[in-house]
Amino acid sequence: MSILTIGSMAFDSIETPFGNAPKVIGGACTYISWAASYWYHDIKLCSIIGDDFSEEEIQALQQRGVNMDGLVRVPGKKSFFWAGKYHQDMNSRDTLTTDLNVLADFDPKLPESYKASEYVMLGNLTPDIQMAVLDQLTKKPKLIVLDTMNFWMNNSLETLLKVIARVDVLTINDEEARQLSGEHSLVRAAAKIHKMGPEFLVIKKGEHGALLFHNGQIFFAPGLPVADVIDPTGAGDSFAGGMIGYLARTDDTSFVNMKTAIIYGSTMASFCVEDFSLNNLRNLRQEQIHERIRQFEQLSTFDVRELTLAS
Repeated sequence: MSILTIGSMAFDSIETPFGNAPKVIGGACTYISWAASYWYHDIKLCSIIGDDFSEEEIQALQQRGVNMDGLVRVPGKKSFFWAGKYHQDMNSRDTLTTDLNVLADFDPKLPESYKASEYVMLGNLTPDIQMAVLDQLTKKPKLIVLDTMNFWMNNSLETLLKVIARVDVLTINDEEARQLSGEHSLVRAAAKIHKMGPEFLVIKKGEHGALLFHNGQIFFAPGLPVADVIDPTGAGDSFAGGMIGYLARTDDTSFVNMKTAIIYGSTMASFCVEDFSLNNLRNLRQEQIHERIRQFEQLSTFDVRELTLAS
């Protein structure tokens, strides 16, 4: 059993109401791999970096069980860089800089050992790259998860729809679900998106939790209130990593188990937002994580006392 994850490894410069973090480690593949590594240790990473990316960071991921055979380092070039500033509500942000650098020429070539991966996590990249990865797989995975965003809906919709048709799980936010489906109601949006191909749809609602849709069934995972939200960057990728790491560990893609996977993903995202970059994801202890999972359970578990109607 193995997880194939593809996405960016990058530098971020982040400004929030709580401080600044200049040129810190970021990227979808980085967050996904770190979050997944707490639950599973056969992770095959596919990404591209410049010669400015720290070797210590690569070694840290390798120590977490992440295979780097699919990582390409381009000498003399710079890694992908993004700079952004978050607003006071921490739900909206302005992009200040996007330098694709080596990511502009990313043409992933999967090592042979990657091509039969059972679980595939397609991080947020161009649909052309995501399609190229799917085309290199030598057998159908047990589960393919796709993360995308409104930028690709606006600029590469035709190819994106072809990718969506080939995946089992689509993860997007509520605004993107409405845009993709043309429906304001998320229930109606989910019904339309299911017809595009995915068996499962996860609609992320930021601090307000996440919705899981499958075959007419709906599950809601609340957002865990945390005392200090310092940096939301990477929360969605940490969610995806925690989710697919749990699914690979349990090797169960049923709706019932998917509900638990949403809680595991939400747990990893809740740790991510409490500090800049990977600072809070690097050294989590088992009891820390289990305590937070129990908090999620308490938030969403209750007994209902049925009363007779007042006469």
